[in-house]
Amino acid sequence: MNDPYAILGVSRTASDTEIKNAYRELARKYHPDNYNGNPLSDLASDKMKEINEAYDQIMAERRNKSSGSQKGGGYSGYTSSNFADIRNMIATGRLEEAQELLDGVPPDKRDAEWYFLNGSVLYKRGWFDDAFTCFSTACRMNPNNPEYRQALNQMQQQRSGFGGYRQPGTTTRTGGCSACDMCTGLICADCCCECMGGDLISCC
Repeated sequence: MNDPYAILGVSRTASDTEIKNAYRELARKYHPDNYNGNPLSDLASDKMKEINEAYDQIMAERRNKSSGSQKGGGYSGYTSSNFADIRNMIATGRLEEAQELLDGVPPDKRDAEWYFLNGSVLYKRGWFDDAFTCFSTACRMNPNNPEYRQALNQMQQQRSGFGGYRQPGTTTRTGGCSACDMCTGLICADCCCECMGGDLISCC
């Protein structure tokens, strides 16, 4: 692999936050869903794979360095059988702590449960494209898990509704229009009609 920092377009002194932001911007740009039916689809998929590998390599190296001085050092041994504490962190809103633990799992140890939990954190933070990718990966790795499938189906429904995702905890979707917007539009149209001698809304 080429220099992972160069792939993400950041310096080696960049903070973890800067690296994560750079990764997410590139992931949004090259996400395969943006290239459905496009002749550049294969190139975008290859680029997305390169971006993922670069990000994973950087975060794994940084995690190993920061934990090397701790007792036992290195990977803490999280697997699908002992992710209960991370689930609890997500349920109680401790998203930063959950993300830190998830980032510390080496790429070769990331199973379907890891991708599901990582998607759950990303979803709660509002990073829906990244969350959808994680849920999709979890379902591919374990297609018989109903929890993973339900999360993916929910996001697919939100993607197809009104052209955008619904923010967690709200009832409106990006790209939709509210009742107030419709009323405002009708009033404006009525004013235009009256200026031209007509009347769209007789009571106004």
